[in-house]
Amino acid sequence: MSALYILLAILIFGFLIFIHELGHFLAAKLLGVRVNEFSINMGPKLFGWKRGETQYSFRLIPIGGYCAMEGEDQDTGDPRCFVNAAWWRRLIILCAGSFMNLLTGFVVVALLFGFAIPGAMQHTKISSIDPASALAEQGVRVGDEIWSIDGKRTYMRVDLDLLEGRFDPADTELVVVRDGEKVTFEHFRMEKREFDMGNGEKALLYGISLGVAEPSFSTVNRYAAYQCVDFARMVWYGLSDLVTGRAALKDVGGVIGAVDVMVQSGEQAKSVSDGIENVLYIGAFLAINLAVMNMLPIPALDGGRVLFLLINTVYTAITKKKINPKYEGYIHAGAMILLLALMAVLLVKDVIVIAKR
Repeated sequence: MSALYILLAILIFGFLIFIHELGHFLAAKLLGVRVNEFSINMGPKLFGWKRGETQYSFRLIPIGGYCAMEGEDQDTGDPRCFVNAAWWRRLIILCAGSFMNLLTGFVVVALLFGFAIPGAMQHTKISSIDPASALAEQGVRVGDEIWSIDGKRTYMRVDLDLLEGRFDPADTELVVVRDGEKVTFEHFRMEKREFDMGNGEKALLYGISLGVAEPSFSTVNRYAAYQCVDFARMVWYGLSDLVTGRAALKDVGGVIGAVDVMVQSGEQAKSVSDGIENVLYIGAFLAINLAVMNMLPIPALDGGRVLFLLINTVYTAITKKKINPKYEGYIHAGAMILLLALMAVLLVKDVIVIAKR
């Protein structure tokens, strides 16, 4: 079954890049910016056709695609080139790719929650609590809904795991909703304790049980949105860990590493259908990951282009002059070389890790 999951993972990666470029394409067309070529896949062109001003191509390598707009980095003299469009039009076009990735992640999670894994919609309302737990000792009751821990909002049961290590379990702030009102516990001990699992094994637990939300159209969409927020927080926490030193570059994976994780999650499932669900769930996370990462204010990424766009807009408003777009193009080109080099390093690292396993 490895081949099935490898193929599915590659198709997911290709689709996420394709849908990202499709967002730029649709926004550019809608807002009157000339699109010279829209390509499905990369590499040598297999076939294509021209409709109006745009060349539509189908290329050999089944990964992604691209949207080539007229004058992305310099004024070509065409009044409909990208750099001549109003700043708000360019802003929408630049953000449209990440928006499509966000939308894709949301739709996939909603479909999984609605049809495949509704049990994942586990809320934070306490249905039972062990009297021996630290929470019960400090006044938490059945029916309380855990609202936040150390100021960090909790939406679903998985947030309790997501937030572990990001607050002091011996002294934090817990906020619960009780009878429609928020109750705050200061200097709270959000501690796990050892509980007997009933089969001779023991485990560290909070000592509470949380229920599962009843599936409905509104509930599925709400919990899908919660999950997408959690995916974004996972990306943000990962980036902050790199900056603060809690994580190292060796902990970062590239495309090969992500494919490997998807394949392993599929192979470890009890059935093929469960394996496909696992791969799609990780694919939804990657969609949100791509959206968030691509909007970081780093040159060569859409977020970097947005930053330069806003700087240029403010500069033009003050001086009545435009910064020559070719200088921005040089910066993006240099950053792209560095980005590709980083991707190559991560690719080699991933291959070495897999080979040593």
